[in-house]
Amino acid sequence: MQGLGKEWSPEQISHRLRLEHPDDVSMRVSHETIYLSLFVPARSPLSPRLTQRLRTGRAMRYPKVARQPSGRGRLRGMVPLRERPTEAEDRRTLGHWEGDLVMGRRPSAVATLVERSSRYLLLVALPGITAHAVQAALRDALHQVPSQLRRSLAWDRGREMAAHAEQTAQTGCPVYFCDPKSPWQRGTNENTHRLLRQYLARSEDLRGRDQRALDEVAARLNNRPRRVLGWRTPAEVYAEATARQHATVP
Repeated sequence: MQGLGKEWSPEQISHRLRLEHPDDVSMRVSHETIYLSLFVPARSPLSPRLTQRLRTGRAMRYPKVARQPSGRGRLRGMVPLRERPTEAEDRRTLGHWEGDLVMGRRPSAVATLVERSSRYLLLVALPGITAHAVQAALRDALHQVPSQLRRSLAWDRGREMAAHAEQTAQTGCPVYFCDPKSPWQRGTNENTHRLLRQYLARSEDLRGRDQRALDEVAARLNNRPRRVLGWRTPAEVYAEATARQHATVP
């Protein structure tokens, strides 16, 4: 009772008794026993006097039950990134993309799609970050890409990709998911995000940027010479690849 008078929890009381009476087994009591001594059978409420001494102030104590997963926001049918075609690794074949969301002032965001070989960037305006909103926006963006250059898309495990199966069916571009907490597996995309912060601040409400404004930002990066491309620009490399694809289509 003294511990309760000090607004200690039953767990604190139990451990304190062990500390103060290390050699007296009779002074040991579990916190569950303390709770049981406060509650009368049949889950009747505590007396008001004792209720006030519990920090929670609850008149009833309910057993702790492990929360069962509801399935909301869960990504189903994920294909791991290790199953992506091996041709994507050496960057010789164009058409393998990496994507993610660039967050502004929450809940605003912009979707990014970066082609691994050319480093060509597509910025996609989002009306929201729900799975439906992201899926619809990415679908429209990928439809602007020649079908031969929609070979794969690597993404993390964010809930915004819950509709990835529908997106794949609509665009023909399969989605492969990185391992948990492994942003380095989308290294090209992560590096592009660092460059984008020059134009898209974390404190900005990105919903104020329409698609035309985002296209202008993307154009700035796509027309910047890159050492990794032999000082060519992503736009030049991507345009050459697109022209070759059109030339080979019968």
